[in-house]
Amino acid sequence: MLQVMKTEGAARRGVFSTPHGNIQTPAFMNVATCGAIKGAVSALDLKELKCQVQLCNTYHLHLRPGDEIVKKLGGLHKFTRWDGPILTDSGGFQVFSLAKLRNIKEEGVTFASHIDGHRIFMGPEQSMQIQSNLGSTIAMAFDECIENPAEYEYTRASCDRTARWLYRCKEEMDRLNSLPDTVNPHQMLFGINQGSTYEDLRVSHMKEIRKLDLDGYAIGGLAVGEPAEEMYRIIETVEPFMPKDKPRYLMGVGTPVNILEGVKRGIDLFDCVMPTRNARHGHAFTWEGCRNLMNAKYTLDELPLDPSCDCPVCRNFSRAYLHHLFKSGEMLAMRLCVIHNIYFYNTLLEKIRAALDSGSFETFYSENIEKLGKRI
Repeated sequence: MLQVMKTEGAARRGVFSTPHGNIQTPAFMNVATCGAIKGAVSALDLKELKCQVQLCNTYHLHLRPGDEIVKKLGGLHKFTRWDGPILTDSGGFQVFSLAKLRNIKEEGVTFASHIDGHRIFMGPEQSMQIQSNLGSTIAMAFDECIENPAEYEYTRASCDRTARWLYRCKEEMDRLNSLPDTVNPHQMLFGINQGSTYEDLRVSHMKEIRKLDLDGYAIGGLAVGEPAEEMYRIIETVEPFMPKDKPRYLMGVGTPVNILEGVKRGIDLFDCVMPTRNARHGHAFTWEGCRNLMNAKYTLDELPLDPSCDCPVCRNFSRAYLHHLFKSGEMLAMRLCVIHNIYFYNTLLEKIRAALDSGSFETFYSENIEKLGKRI
């Protein structure tokens, strides 16, 4: 249940209670695909970087080390040493994006592993079983992720199938949570709204899945190449039909600008690999815009990465040193830049929450929307 404490327009300030602690919303969920943030950052580091939620990947953990192994080791919390909320995605996105050969049927999807090509079957029940073994706080329903743009009739059939799959996910999760050896018997379930960029399909699908009264609802199938304006239009279309007392999660989004625009339209939760992926290539997000540390102009620059940031990196190291590390191919370059970007994203959400608390979100939005989208 999400307790909404304040609103400003469609923007919401809330607290989402989970079995592993409260999440202050709006919040950014940090992506630890295989149980670790790429860039040599551990769960212990995350505590210092204002992280509230760790997001792990069902598909990848099913393949390596295997979800049954994680269960034998006590579940993801014990395995990774992260004691806060963990969200696991359903594996659906990876099945449809990584698998070269796949066969979709009503039962589920048969596909080839991207590692060694062996055939795997995953449907709603299997996805729930894997996520139950992982013991995450929040499990995502198994859905079909279609390409954008998609034909209308295929999209409608896909939405119907995703809704049927959701009912099966709910039934299987209820069964798994009742078993005596379940890692987390209080595991929560989020449903996923689909419908490509068709407003009528988005609304009808949202109306259908909200009947199940789940723990939260996500908007999926966006940020996959369509213009940002299309994404914002779909959020505005779906939002009025999403339950007011449940968290709303915009999957795979995005840039600091996307987050500001999402919050403005009523979104509570975000996740994206962008802060860590970009960091590993020398791109740092700052309060002045995005900085490319590979640029020669930083060779003699003794200023901190971002003078407005108080993260461990900005307190201790210069742009010149970070530039040198990247040019030298040092692993420390990636670690330091990842630490900064994670801290920056979590601080951005912290400031958004403070602005909502004080009724000044519109002002914060106006002051930052252009700066945060700038490339320095």
